[in-house]
Order: sequence, then C-alpha cells, then structure tokens
Amino acid sequence: MTELAELRSAVRGRVLLPGDEGYEEAARPWNLAIQQPVPAVVEAADADDVAALVRFAAERGLAVTAQAGGHGATGTDDAILMRTRELTELTVDPQARTARVGAGVSWGRLQASAEQHGLTGLPGSSPVVSVTGYTLGGGLSWFGRAYGWAADSVTAFEVVTADGRQSRVAEGDELFWALCGGGGDFAIVTAMELDLHPAPGLYGGRVMWPAAQAPRVLDAFRRIAATAPEELTVWANLVQFPGGAPPLVTFDATYLGDEDTARRLLSPLDGIDGVVSDSRAVMRLSDLGTITGEPADPRPGMSRAELLTGLDDDVVKALLAEPIDPLLSVQIRHLGGALARPSDGPHGPLTEPYALYLYAIPHDPAAITAKQAALTGALGPYISGRKPYSFLSPGETVAAAFEAQALTRLQDIKRRYDPQGVFRSNFPV
Repeated sequence: MTELAELRSAVRGRVLLPGDEGYEEAARPWNLAIQQPVPAVVEAADADDVAALVRFAAERGLAVTAQAGGHGATGTDDAILMRTRELTELTVDPQARTARVGAGVSWGRLQASAEQHGLTGLPGSSPVVSVTGYTLGGGLSWFGRAYGWAADSVTAFEVVTADGRQSRVAEGDELFWALCGGGGDFAIVTAMELDLHPAPGLYGGRVMWPAAQAPRVLDAFRRIAATAPEELTVWANLVQFPGGAPPLVTFDATYLGDEDTARRLLSPLDGIDGVVSDSRAVMRLSDLGTITGEPADPRPGMSRAELLTGLDDDVVKALLAEPIDPLLSVQIRHLGGALARPSDGPHGPLTEPYALYLYAIPHDPAAITAKQAALTGALGPYISGRKPYSFLSPGETVAAAFEAQALTRLQDIKRRYDPQGVFRSNFPV
C-alpha cells in the first residue's frame, strides 16, 4: 500500500486506493455483476500521465489495465486500474473525412460531431461506450454491413508501450495490426485516428409486437435479410421484461438512405397485426442509441453470444420452443455484407450470416447459465464455434475469437512488446 501511495507523486491525475472516499465508485465497472477490487485507481489526466503510470508499474513489476467506462470488464484484483475518461480530445476533419479521438471519447459524442458534416463513424447500439475500447475489440456496428469492422477504419493509434514511451503507429506496423481488433493487451491507446463515412440519410427504429407474433416477425426478418442491401441492417429480439410483463418480439432496423426506400425494403412487416409501438422514422446519426434504449448507467448483466451459420426453420423452431425466461432478451443480428469480405485485422472476415446474443439480469445466475446452455445446445449444428472478440463473456478466452494463425501472431507480438506483462486486457492473448 505504501508503494502504491507513491503514485500520487508520479501522476497528476487523481489516485484512489481502497478505503479512500470515492474509491468504490471509481473502481466500479459498467457491468455491476463483475467484481473489480483493484489495488488502485488512477484517473489519467493526459497521455503524459498514462506514460508516467506505465513507467511506475513497469519499474515495480506491477500490471495495468485501462478502461474508460469499463463496458468490457471481466474482473481483476491485482492490476492498477487506469481510467482514460479524461482523454477527451475530439477533432473532425470534414474534408478529409477523418476524426482524431481521445481514449475517453464516447460514440455518442463522436456521432454528434460527425453528423454535422453528413458523416458517420461505425458505432454499435450504445452511445456511452468509448470509441477506443469498442474499436480495439474489432467493433460490430449498425453500419458494419456497409463499411465493415470499425477497426478496419482506423488509420493510426497513439500509444504508450510497456517501456513507458509514447509513439504513433500506423498501417504497416505490427503493433497497429494487433490493435485493430486484437484487444488492449499490447499497448495503452491514448488517441486514435479513423476514417468517417458518408451518411446522406438515416432511417431506423424499433417495431414491437406481442410475442404471439414471433413466428410471423421472424419469417419477415428472414425475408428482409435475404435481399437486404448493405446499407440496411436488421435485428430481431425476443424480449421478456421482469415483473411478469407479457413477452414481446421486436424488430430493429437502420438504413443509410432515404425513408421511401427503407419503407419499401421493410414492407414485409406491414401485414403483421397487433403492433404495440413503432418508432421508425428519419433519424439523427447521434440518436442511434434510442433504437434499443440500452441503459445509460451501470447495471448488472450476464450475456452469451454465438455466431450462427444459418437461420432456417429448425433454428426458428428451437428459438421459439419455450419461453425465454429467465433471460431478458434473445437477439438475432443480421451480419454479412462488408463484414464478410476479406479483412487484414486479427479477426479476419466474419463469414457467418447471423449473430445470437443472449442477455439477462442476473437475479438467478445458475438458472440463466442453464437457459443459455440449453438454448445454444438446441442450436448446436448451427453454431460456428467462434465469436467476435467484443462478444466474449467472462470465463471465455481469445481462442474463440481468432483463428490459430492470427492468435499465434498476436501472442508473438505480446511477448515482444510486453515481455513483463505490464498490460492486462479484458481477454489476454
């Protein structure tokens, strides 16, 4: 503890140790079901602070884990937690269609800046997730079918390496390759530069029905997905809210284009009776988070994700065979498009056409785990056996996310850039 107290003279940002006022909140990950009793929390003031902390840790044989909000936290009790949320630099160059983003910038903030110029990044469903953390895991976006992995749009990283040096890495550098979807095990990213993409219009939203309409909704989902242009992304959800509320089925969509075309593409939904609500409309790019309405504050959760090789009648039958309780939602995402094309990142192309995401509030963890296992077991022949890095859950390893050759390359880069294991990512290679 005395050694860690020396941190206060090593960095300019706030240092919190167990027992300090504010420590519990500072150490808390986004997922409140994850315990994170770290020996110290350092709120880095800037990139120089990050470098100072890394040098401090390296000289003393300590480990560091970096989080802005901690959305992907898996739990650690022996690494210094470095919060990067104060690294808030954000610059958009509309002529070059690029952005420079500090490690603490959220997707909502980047989208609000980019949309002023008719541009978009490649965000997911939550506006409060950090751009950097999301992108280090590859980044599966609403617009991935049109523009690929978020990591494939990165042009440079500004990093602090395990020896405490600051540098800029770009395409052609092996460290750049590792960071483009390989996670945060290789260096601390303090800022990144990425390409933005044209967004001439956006139409999207959620339609909701009673669960009795699930067979018709999933049939329409499959028909829409079969002919969807790459500008259209659709997700389907079976939903069971707690407290005895009636189960629901929902259909989520985004279309990078005009409303008339979007409505035509989504017309198979029009004949399904009993609509509870329909939020589809022309949208602002910064309002993507309203589609799924994910919480903006930390909550407990348990998730499991898989990639599906198909969505035929047998898959639908298995999904609808029983109520999803005690799960909160069973989500199917249509993938394909640019995500399936060749990618030089560690993740490679995402050739499976669908992703399955099972989420629950952990009131009864054993029952939830059993339900997730039963459902994925029923879908066994259709589960590919791999999953995106950002879809890994606590207890899983990167072996599920990367092909053997890519994982071997990542491990070699880790050994050479961080031989003492200074950096601790959510899912180490």
